[in-house]
Amino acid sequence: MSDGPILNETGTQRMIGYRLDVGQGDGCARCVLDLDDRHLNRQGMLHGGLSAVLLDSAMGAAGSLTVDASGRHPFTTLSLTMNYLAPGRPGRITATGRVTGGGRSTLFIEGQLRHEDGTLIATATGVFRKSPKGPA
Repeated sequence: MSDGPILNETGTQRMIGYRLDVGQGDGCARCVLDLDDRHLNRQGMLHGGLSAVLLDSAMGAAGSLTVDASGRHPFTTLSLTMNYLAPGRPGRITATGRVTGGGRSTLFIEGQLRHEDGTLIATATGVFRKSPKGPA
């Protein structure tokens, strides 16, 4: 298991400001973001592209948990389908990824993005492939 949230691991993570949590022991990975005006579009709601980034990251880390308890083994997104359900408003949001099927190298993973008040903002499904372990 991870010792705690993973912070500042990638340039994308540093730029957006989310933290990755793979240490809850339930096989899920979570990206948590304190949403503020830097993350909003012209309409004052979460930019859809950031929803996709958070879900893609959580889902890829969930795939990683199938081979690496630290959640750091690389997985490549082969497809990602997004469904936007409600506007994301300022506050804490959490993207959760969970493996739903697959084999040794290709996994089917689903994700949900929720506001701290319980509102389901977006869902995603994706196909992810285990990548060769790259440089640390």
